[in-house]
Amino acid sequence: QVQLVESGGGLVQVGGSLSLSCAASGRTSTTNTMGWFRQAPGTEREFVAVINWSGGRTRYADSVKGRFIISRDNAKNTVLLQMNNLKPEETAVYYCLSDRARDINIVVSRPKTIDYWGQGTQVTVSS
Repeated sequence: QVQLVESGGGLVQVGGSLSLSCAASGRTSTTNTMGWFRQAPGTEREFVAVINWSGGRTRYADSVKGRFIISRDNAKNTVLLQMNNLKPEETAVYYCLSDRARDINIVVSRPKTIDYWGQGTQVTVSS
């Protein structure tokens, strides 16, 4: 089992920045791929960004490329998401994920069978 706890959400103005953190505990040896999805009310959960174990491979949704940065610190079992120039439509609950798959593209392709999810943290972008 892996437990994931997100933090760092909150209220920010349009164009502002927030940094989300996700701490993993338990069988952290299986957290080969980690990342973030988000879900706004009345919508499906959508992909944001993922990163592999070494941090050498990342993938971003087109809508966040150039504004969001994902990173991880394996010594602390954490994954971070730096979000810049935030937009109102990015208001959502942001969920951390971990999966044993080493190929980040496989994880993105099968969101319904991702191994573990956190409880989510609310991000609200006000205009």
